[in-house]
Amino acid sequence: MDPNVGDFEVADVLVEGKKIVAVRPRIDAGGAKVIDARGRIVMPGFVDTHHHQFETAERSFLPNGLLQNDGSGSPSASPNYTEHVLRGFAKVYRPQDVYINELFAGLSQLDAGVTTVLDVSQIHHSPEHSDAAVQALMDTGRRATFGYFESDGREGARYPEDARRIRDQWFSSDDQLVTMVMGGELHLGKEVYTRAWTIGRELGLKVVAHAVGAFGMRPTLDEVAQGTGGLQVGPDNLFIHMTGMSDETWKKIRDAGAQVSLAIPIEMVMRHGTPPILKMRELGMEPSLSSDVETTMAADPFTLMRGAMTMQRMLVNQLVLDQGDPVPPNHWPTPAEGTPSLLTVQEVLRYATSNGAEHLGLGDRTGTLTPGKHADIVLLDTTALNVAPLNNVPGAVVSLMDRTNVETVIVAGKVRKWRGRLLDADLDRLRRELEASRDYLFKTYGMRKDLFA
Repeated sequence: MDPNVGDFEVADVLVEGKKIVAVRPRIDAGGAKVIDARGRIVMPGFVDTHHHQFETAERSFLPNGLLQNDGSGSPSASPNYTEHVLRGFAKVYRPQDVYINELFAGLSQLDAGVTTVLDVSQIHHSPEHSDAAVQALMDTGRRATFGYFESDGREGARYPEDARRIRDQWFSSDDQLVTMVMGGELHLGKEVYTRAWTIGRELGLKVVAHAVGAFGMRPTLDEVAQGTGGLQVGPDNLFIHMTGMSDETWKKIRDAGAQVSLAIPIEMVMRHGTPPILKMRELGMEPSLSSDVETTMAADPFTLMRGAMTMQRMLVNQLVLDQGDPVPPNHWPTPAEGTPSLLTVQEVLRYATSNGAEHLGLGDRTGTLTPGKHADIVLLDTTALNVAPLNNVPGAVVSLMDRTNVETVIVAGKVRKWRGRLLDADLDRLRRELEASRDYLFKTYGMRKDLFA
């Protein structure tokens, strides 16, 4: 994924300690330990730039659910995400629930080859809730960015001011696997998000915010992008979704050097609005990819990449077909000048790796197999029944593979998954703890469990 290093049909990757030392054919490494990767694709670990890990106990709770109740009375209107997760389950979380949800989600993604995540943990009801989230990210043993977002506004919550304590207590060093960003949500109101952005920038943190037109955020982002209220959009901003935003604001975001994370499967399913991937290509921008919520969709990178690939190509292919006639001979027209180009598997892989690292401010550490960067590496099995015979490397990864092909995962030089088995984790015990948390949350919230709802 580094054009300066190149791609090799056969080569070696030399790792010393945490870092990649060399990538080239036939490295003579003396007494180094050897991982035989014949028949495997060796590539950088995947990066997820937006995942609400605290919601793991509600996995698949909203398979039909929309972002909000649309008044239709349909199974998609109720239960819905805003009412039943953010304003429902989230209110009854204890610190121990935060911990096991965060840890289990992180291990699950690690197993799927996601070596870096931005955890958007909107569960900071108390300092104890915040500390539990950070501890879980550290105990997971993968690279993570802790997103300090809001709580439900209860007495005792210390958002956004507690960011100073968290930074001092947990992130005194920038040279660690887990780093920090500041959540500055626009829907919280000008007074709150202005304080959050200001504190985040005082602490030298990136500032991250959702931007969803379907949630009524367009006027606020328009105002912020114009620089009113004393805030300026800059390269330290990462915006999530960016659905339904004005052309003028898009240009401001681009010109300011801000980044955008797209959660395309969720945006399509939960009515956030059409994922703005064509708008980004029009403006010369590239997104990173994110999973968002496991209440509704899988959080593995293969789902995200195929979602981006199929959605963008569906839109462009229909644009091209509409330029012709349904009746031959002009039923297969040549794309007119100005038609967006079709997304390629190589580009999607970049979205899912190096773009994600850059958007989290970690491009100097991860995202590519580059000498000097940390050894965040995945080995993908191409001899498996769903892939063999291998004919195209990026095509196999994006179009054919799933989490079962993730054979080995290395984070900062440490092997975390080996030959298909996650290491250093008692998964049976952790699953029981997650189920106990699920049972507590359902009971306390007053939601009846129905496996066939």
